[in-house]
Amino acid sequence: MKTFHAGLVGVGTVGTGVSKILLDKNSPLWEKLDCVPVLKGVADSNPDVKNKLNLPSDILFTTDAKTLLNNPDIQVIIELIGGLHPAKEIIMTALEKGKDVVTANKMLLALHGSELFDKARKHGKSISFEASVGGGIPIIAALRDGFIANRIESIFGIVNGTTNYILTKMTKENVKYSAALAEAQKMGYAEKDPTMDVEGIDSSHKLAILARIGFGVDFDYQCIYHEGISMVDLSDIWFAHELGYTLKLLAIAKKTENNIELRVHPTLLPHDHPLSSVNGVFNAICITGSAVGETMLYGKGAGQMPTASAVVADLVDVALGRAGITFKAMKTFSGCCERIPIASVSQFKTRYYLRFSVIDKPGVLAKISGILGNYEISIASVIQHKARENGNVPLIMMTHLAEEGNLQKAIAEIKKLDVIRDHTKFLRVEE
Repeated sequence: MKTFHAGLVGVGTVGTGVSKILLDKNSPLWEKLDCVPVLKGVADSNPDVKNKLNLPSDILFTTDAKTLLNNPDIQVIIELIGGLHPAKEIIMTALEKGKDVVTANKMLLALHGSELFDKARKHGKSISFEASVGGGIPIIAALRDGFIANRIESIFGIVNGTTNYILTKMTKENVKYSAALAEAQKMGYAEKDPTMDVEGIDSSHKLAILARIGFGVDFDYQCIYHEGISMVDLSDIWFAHELGYTLKLLAIAKKTENNIELRVHPTLLPHDHPLSSVNGVFNAICITGSAVGETMLYGKGAGQMPTASAVVADLVDVALGRAGITFKAMKTFSGCCERIPIASVSQFKTRYYLRFSVIDKPGVLAKISGILGNYEISIASVIQHKARENGNVPLIMMTHLAEEGNLQKAIAEIKKLDVIRDHTKFLRVEE
């Protein structure tokens, strides 16, 4: 039986999981393959990692990644340290040294993917990154291979387990955002500094990767619109539920003739939409293709072993030679794909949920609906509850399809009305 030598750089949560799989003498890999990837070396800045992994004596351990990069016996580098630096330099050097790369680094791929692909192509090597999106869900393979006969029309997904856990807790247990976040941190689902997750940045990184693979285009990552859940009000979850909608943080990609929409934001979905029932730390991604129609992939979007499973799947592709063939053949990685503009926020067209805090007096609804009408925004439904103790009442509206630029102008004008109190809230709706 042939073996294929891998060097692992970074032994955090996922790296430990990868080590477990590759060091397991009873691994399914030995049953299924004639060419098995084996761990040849491990690099981590923490010297205690060697004892933690209980590495056999024949596996090299080092605190300096250069030792693995310069080792001619290592054929592929697994980069799992995350972040931009030194991850970028490690991957670049690995490619220059004639080694293939497997990574889970969504930030690096989102911001510097084109540059990395260009470097790999020049050196005749491949970069594999299934684990960068969706944990154990094989979404990259599905878009790249399984749906190859399709023109991808849209990609909608819950791609961040932390935010989905928080919103699920808010919805199911009627707790405020701060309490739900604290529970997520206690459970280990949220970082001490949760900014990347709760502000939608992590989801925007993943969306960039999905859009590049799905649409076969290149674009400026900085133009992706992202908005998180930290400002979500529990009352909006209640009112939306009353109207038949569930709130989720979605990553959305839509392709039109002239541009693409790439956006991450809290989104209302009908209760019967498949994504509405995706709860806790689970992820799910809906893809609409010209031939296959609507599909959904669902599973654990993070965690040690699900993500390690995706890393090892990429490793096997490299060992079997499939990764190199695919990387060479696909225009997505060739530098020949079209560069396309991303639609601005003002160009978004969707339905909207609006919540105004208004004085309880006759004519308020007429004033607001009149301004909305002036900007070609029609109202689909209205909820008005009894007055609160301070005399103000929440006025909830659902609109028909509207352009966001017009909505923003209308809200700015409505804000000046003497009947409006507090900040007007709005949420985008997808059917």
